[in-house]
Amino acid sequence: MAAAVALVAVVAAVSVWLTQRNSSANESVSANLPAAGAVQAAPQSSNTGALTALDKLFLTKVRQAGLWEMPAGRLAQTHASSEAIKRAGMHLLDGHSKLDQLDREDSEALNVPIPDQASAEQQGWVEQLKNAQGHAFDQLFVDLLRASHGKIFITIGEVRASTKNDLIRRLATQANNTVQDHMDVLEDTGLVRDTTLDDVASTIPK
Repeated sequence: MAAAVALVAVVAAVSVWLTQRNSSANESVSANLPAAGAVQAAPQSSNTGALTALDKLFLTKVRQAGLWEMPAGRLAQTHASSEAIKRAGMHLLDGHSKLDQLDREDSEALNVPIPDQASAEQQGWVEQLKNAQGHAFDQLFVDLLRASHGKIFITIGEVRASTKNDLIRRLATQANNTVQDHMDVLEDTGLVRDTTLDDVASTIPK
């Protein structure tokens, strides 16, 4: 009789243990399943947005700006008579070296070819600066660089406002900050003339 009671107790204990183990397993599986009606996050798309003709042109303009403005910045260190001009030249070197690197990276990522040379007009500006010295260099430097920055600033605003491409948007933001800094240091020289600003204003779309 005692043996029968003991056997019943053992069977009951095993039954309780099995019930608890199955319950724990079910809870573990449930914890790893999404709640009913839950929407799982879709994987992020690698598409950064369609490129426009203006986006591609912008990549070229940023590249060519660096290809003549960095040499201009180096010339300022040896040809200028003013410390303010030399300071502006250093800003050109620093700003465009960083911007040029970003532009080349984006060009490769977007599979958009960009030039390895400045435009013929820009190369002509560098030659003019090479042939100038002292105060004549200072004024020519400011005339050329402030006009160039003012005109590209207009294009940057158009690109930043309309592009659908994330990389181009980032590049335009960086270019905006760089060009703003360069216009500031050029204006700090006190050599920006009204005729230069009038030239920039004439290119603004009406």
